[in-house]
Amino acid sequence: MRGWSARISGWGAKVVVPDRFGDSRGWFCETWNRQRLLGLDIDIEFVQDNQSYSRDTGTVRGLHYQSPPFAQDKLVRVIHGRILDVVVDVRRGSPTYGRWASAELSAENGRQLLAPIGFLHGFVTLEPDTEVVYKVSNYYSRECDGGVLWNDPDLAIDWGIPADAAQLSDKDARAPRFVDFASPFVWEE
Repeated sequence: MRGWSARISGWGAKVVVPDRFGDSRGWFCETWNRQRLLGLDIDIEFVQDNQSYSRDTGTVRGLHYQSPPFAQDKLVRVIHGRILDVVVDVRRGSPTYGRWASAELSAENGRQLLAPIGFLHGFVTLEPDTEVVYKVSNYYSRECDGGVLWNDPDLAIDWGIPADAAQLSDKDARAPRFVDFASPFVWEE
């Protein structure tokens, strides 16, 4: 039996690679399987699926989080197009606090990114007409919704696009700087 695999960053975020079974017609893939995720030490009860569509290349969504008591784990994948998916560790006391990691996710490569509770999450589209779907472990709460400026110089994230090419929502363009962010998350060993 073939199995799923995960590349682990060493600090919580994981790139999950489900098996694809192909033939002359195309391929088949399990995109979520509780038993296989448990085998990768991912024990999360997902309660909601979300989907976003971005018309233009260079659309940035993030950096977002949901604070407790509505904090969310996210399992992100692309069903059409391609993104650079980014997570930032914002667990106070973590040895990797303020560090970021990224992975290219596409409909073609089938990779998924696990953004755990305590991480900011965002992405930039690398192709037009990109659709992203993700599972979350808690329900959305407007009162717990927050963000940090996507191109904050203190984070120095390499988004692969110039800042003036980014397509942003008003909310994301006005997000606070990282230096002004009071993280509601605490690192637990």
